[in-house]
Amino acid sequence: MTPRTRALVIPEGERDVELTVDGKQVKLTNLPKVFWKESGITKRDLLQYYADVSRWLLPHLRDRAMVMKRYPNGAAGKCFFMKRAPSPRPEWIETCAIEHDSGNIIDFPMVQDLASLLWIVNLGCIDLNQWYATCDDVDRPDYVHFDLDPVPGASFAKVLDAALVVRGALESLGMKPLVKTTGSSGVHIYVGIVRGPLQKQVWTFAKALARQLASQHPKLLTAEYKIAKRPRGRVLVDYNQNAWGRTLASIYSPRPKPRAPVSTPVTWAEVEKGFAIADFRIDNVPARVAKLGDLWKPLLAAKGRFKLEKLL
Repeated sequence: MTPRTRALVIPEGERDVELTVDGKQVKLTNLPKVFWKESGITKRDLLQYYADVSRWLLPHLRDRAMVMKRYPNGAAGKCFFMKRAPSPRPEWIETCAIEHDSGNIIDFPMVQDLASLLWIVNLGCIDLNQWYATCDDVDRPDYVHFDLDPVPGASFAKVLDAALVVRGALESLGMKPLVKTTGSSGVHIYVGIVRGPLQKQVWTFAKALARQLASQHPKLLTAEYKIAKRPRGRVLVDYNQNAWGRTLASIYSPRPKPRAPVSTPVTWAEVEKGFAIADFRIDNVPARVAKLGDLWKPLLAAKGRFKLEKLL
């Protein structure tokens, strides 16, 4: 991307800057800090990446609570999860209050615009982990998903084979699945649903389908929840990430892996042809999405969503 096509250009050669973004003052700190040592990718590079993809990313984050996964010492350092929006914080950071089983109410931050996106990434968040339901009803998600993860001994080629099996099963139910890389070792498959079923009901559906597929394809898939019992060389169809309060790395999220791979939407034709996780990185995804647009735009549409109630 060139400076003329960017939503925002973050200055180079500065340690700390304060920018005006859509009328809001955003402080960005420790910009030269190296976040990926093996490739020299800095915190500034990470912030610039997010600014570059913000026009496609933000619609997938708006009005959703954000679970912060912070890497204060970069991708190779220790991380910690943080739910409650830190204080003090800019007055323009919107929050989503969610009551947990303990009775504790937590005010999660929300990423509503470019300013809040930069603010949360500046806290050291490499990947973004948003709630599965919007803040107006946090118990009723608007998508169901499957996290396909290789068990030790399984190749990434097997993961792609597994994705095609899951796609076939979902399409046979009348669903329109979308696929992206995890940016780590597997792929995510999502289906937009009409909001209505509770999170527990969505989880129950995902569990039943995952177990059914594992029984039909025992040499390829497993739905075994306990790590020690998972058969080697299989692909885990992880339904449990649909549970209340769980999150997955969002679309367009870089991951704390070598060369900063990105959780990237791909076409089913690309899955059939084959690719590698490392093909989609912080240095080439902005150009890809600028060329192809948001392949996951259907996940945002009101039309075409599946009515999961008829299967429950």
